[in-house]
Amino acid sequence: MPLISFHEALQYFQTADLSECRKKIQPTVRRRGLSAVAHFFFGPPRLLQQLQGERDLALAIAQCGLDNNENVHMRILQTIYKKLTGSKFDCPRYGTHWEELGFQGMDPGTDLRGTGLFGLIQILYFVMDSRTLPLARDIFKLSQHELQNFPFCVMSVNITRIVIHVLREERLSRECNRRQQVITVLNDLYVATFLRLYSIWKTQQKTISDSGFVLKDVLTLFLACVVFCQVCLCMRVFQM
Repeated sequence: MPLISFHEALQYFQTADLSECRKKIQPTVRRRGLSAVAHFFFGPPRLLQQLQGERDLALAIAQCGLDNNENVHMRILQTIYKKLTGSKFDCPRYGTHWEELGFQGMDPGTDLRGTGLFGLIQILYFVMDSRTLPLARDIFKLSQHELQNFPFCVMSVNITRIVIHVLREERLSRECNRRQQVITVLNDLYVATFLRLYSIWKTQQKTISDSGFVLKDVLTLFLACVVFCQVCLCMRVFQM
């Protein structure tokens, strides 16, 4: 199968029939009582109406399961495998080779609960962007360390889950409104979060037993109203 770029994959989802997936989405967290009042007066701004369609597209993709009959779905899987391993050949749909990439079992589709295919296309973005591919490979290499190993793809899906949570909490609305984009902001947050997790994991000698605590700390960081421009600055420093 030929490699697929992130933009080609995104264009596929933009034109695909996602009506059933769209029925399942809940764009924002539902608040009641004092929580709703406080959020109205003191919370982040609402996402601009012209950006809500892009937000809903991301959330709809997160409701889509992996389909063996969809060529694009399979190309996304194969591209992730080839870019991380350096292989020039396709791999079987099922097998222990997926465990080597950091999925929990022989079928990557079972690890996408809560993120759907959005969990896969964020990995695709990570490995297909020339600016972030070196970081992706460094993190993948660390994930296979004798002592500091962790399941790379499962960790990635957990980060995507954080990204979706922060989006639905409306913590990203200000930055999305400023940049007039949603999915690009989500991808930047994904990479910046992975970069921070990698830095903590490597410098503090974390192991798999620490994974829950590290992810919780990362989530707390972004839910504590950390100014998003700090994340963008982190990305610019990395890209330099």
